[in-house]
Amino acid sequence: MSATDTTTRTPVLTFWTMTGMVVGSMVGAGVFSLPRRFATETGILGALIAWTIAGLGMLMLAFVFQQLAIRKPDLDAGVYAYAKAGFGEYLGFFSAFGYWASACVGNVTYWVLIMSTLGAILPILGNGDTILAVGASSVFVWLFHLLLLRGVREAAAINRIVTIAKLVPILVFVLLAVFALDTGVLADNWTGGAGYDTLFDQVRGTMLITVFVFLGVEGASVYSRHAIRREHVGRATILGFVSVFCVFASVTIVSYGILPASEIAELRQPSMAGVLEAAVGEWGQVLVSVGLIVSVLGAYLAWTLMAAEVLVVAAKDGDMPRFLAASDAKDVPIASLVMTSALIQLVLVVSLLSEDAFNFALDLTSALTLIPFLLAAAYALKIAVNGDGYAEHPRGRRRELGVAILATIYTTFLLFAAGPRFVLVSFIVYAPATILFVMCRREQGRTWFSPRELVILAVSVTGAITGVVALAAGWISI
Repeated sequence: MSATDTTTRTPVLTFWTMTGMVVGSMVGAGVFSLPRRFATETGILGALIAWTIAGLGMLMLAFVFQQLAIRKPDLDAGVYAYAKAGFGEYLGFFSAFGYWASACVGNVTYWVLIMSTLGAILPILGNGDTILAVGASSVFVWLFHLLLLRGVREAAAINRIVTIAKLVPILVFVLLAVFALDTGVLADNWTGGAGYDTLFDQVRGTMLITVFVFLGVEGASVYSRHAIRREHVGRATILGFVSVFCVFASVTIVSYGILPASEIAELRQPSMAGVLEAAVGEWGQVLVSVGLIVSVLGAYLAWTLMAAEVLVVAAKDGDMPRFLAASDAKDVPIASLVMTSALIQLVLVVSLLSEDAFNFALDLTSALTLIPFLLAAAYALKIAVNGDGYAEHPRGRRRELGVAILATIYTTFLLFAAGPRFVLVSFIVYAPATILFVMCRREQGRTWFSPRELVILAVSVTGAITGVVALAAGWISI
């Protein structure tokens, strides 16, 4: 096999490996921040409603990826491929870029949280957003870059081991919190007390964090081209999602039985460490801190791989510049991996300007992902309505149509929940990426934009300009 020809690659990922990659992708920094993020916005009632909405919504998305894996087995790289097939090259490009950018920004949250955890011991690291913390994070970014150069097979094996290791402290946290649970505190936290907004606003305020913690539900779909058996893609997605949903909901609810919501809302991130310390003592904080570092490093590995994978497949399809398509004999997309690590590095530096680097990066990650998710759900809806892909196996079309409708409604609601702040900042990220799209068209000797694509370009540029003006005027902030 040549360095750039990967069309004859041998599938290497089994069902359990792909399930592990889905779980490993979702279980990262988010779960360790859940107690504080929820307690800041709502009490137990709002949390239960939020998890119900998020669980059902994300389950519909998981079913969407399962359906598309079956109905459109020729489409690889999941999120990106579906957007392109359904709505054209330019929106497909935006989906690929947005998904890739969200993975990079999400990886920044991992390093910020690790440094914040160490900051409890070394105050010079602050909340993970000091110059020293960013410098240390940068060193690790490039060390992991070298590790990933060893190849997909080796990285997947490491991820499988890390996934098992990082689940242990999280499950121990849930068990210990259950035994230490105070029913009186739990009852007092039912509505969270005074100071919260309406129940609707409480639920809305939790939506971006639920999106963030479930990012990775599409992981098996992204790696579908490496699967030994195609049907494993959908099964791994569903099994991974259900397992992680139970863990996330449990972590959130049991925390309300340890401390008053007002005290949880004031905890240092990772707030799960503070909750367990209150329950069992200082050793609980140490347990969670160690588990967090293992968990985050594993998630970083999986997300960096997925980000690079999306770029290289988009480049092979002619929707990213050709240099991003190159892979070596180990199936490592070197140029895409370098570009991924470089953007992570850039966002790390930019995080120094943010008032709250962790929460801003977390919410921006979620906002950037909403467009790719919405386009994937809308594509599933489109083919279910048109019957595309149902000729040989029409059974289940009505059920899949219902799933696609619910997934589309859910992702549309998430855009509303994100609010104008993160939508505008997302435009600032998306619009400049059009330069890469123009590079592709120039390489292919094609007209840069069709009339329809010019409309999309105008919308994205207008949104970006509005976002820049809003930031400059102080209407929104990072």
